[in-house]
Amino acid sequence: MRITQRALAVTSLQGLNRNMDAIAKLQTQLTSGKTINKPSDDPTGTNAAMQTRQELAGATQYARNISDGIGMLDATDSALQNMITQVQNVRALTVRGLNDGVNSEAARVAIATEVSGIRASLLGLANTSVQGTPIFGGVTSGAIAYDAGTGTYVGFGGAGGVPVVPVNRQVSDADAVRVDITGPEAFGDPAAGDLFAIVQAIVTDVVSDPGALAGHLDDLDVALDRLLAVAADIGTRTSRIETAQQVNSDLQLSLTTRSAQIENVDLPKTIMNLQMQQVGYEAALGATAKALQPTLLDFLR
Repeated sequence: MRITQRALAVTSLQGLNRNMDAIAKLQTQLTSGKTINKPSDDPTGTNAAMQTRQELAGATQYARNISDGIGMLDATDSALQNMITQVQNVRALTVRGLNDGVNSEAARVAIATEVSGIRASLLGLANTSVQGTPIFGGVTSGAIAYDAGTGTYVGFGGAGGVPVVPVNRQVSDADAVRVDITGPEAFGDPAAGDLFAIVQAIVTDVVSDPGALAGHLDDLDVALDRLLAVAADIGTRTSRIETAQQVNSDLQLSLTTRSAQIENVDLPKTIMNLQMQQVGYEAALGATAKALQPTLLDFLR
């Protein structure tokens, strides 16, 4: 088969162009730091990279949910622990008020004043908010859960026949954790006499009717047990969400590593390949120069 000068020139130029394309691709990879700069570079790798990025975006959103949930639960736990301490103080003062023969009128007034101050503090803690939302107010759009003056529950859910609407945070594909607790769940049903009503009754009766304090003390013990149970529940949820946080952190690290393995260039290997391609291109140029017929200029030298 006869090979013409034109065929030889075309074949040589095609080979040189392929070498130039390979060099250009390697240079682009070094410049961008990515092995995949367009889908055609690696269709399979592109699909894997997109899936990994999607999973990483989901894990990042779950991390934000977890952080928000931990903030809510920590604020709730802190408020409950402070309230438990103050209710225990009210209990101690109530027991002191039961001693009819020991307390003078002035002492009883002092106890009533102190308990009244504690009640105001309890209502303040019950109105604790995170990012403008009262943590014991349910899904209310208002700024408080309890009226500071009357102690009336003004949140939404858990009282007046309105069911509780839990506030959840999705912490993984398969798990959601509730991050709120309504006032009626924590402090009792306002219709039946909640914690604040009990404390107010103690304030009133420690002076006017000390004999009624025994019944109030029993009610206070029930309210205190409820607070302790709610605090334990919040602690359990916090443990769950902290575990989810660790799992999420490990998942993000794994996905980031996988993404880097798919997309990032192996710098030493890419530099070596580029040098090899450049050497090959220079060799091809030399071979092509010898293979192609000399030009008229060569004859005129």
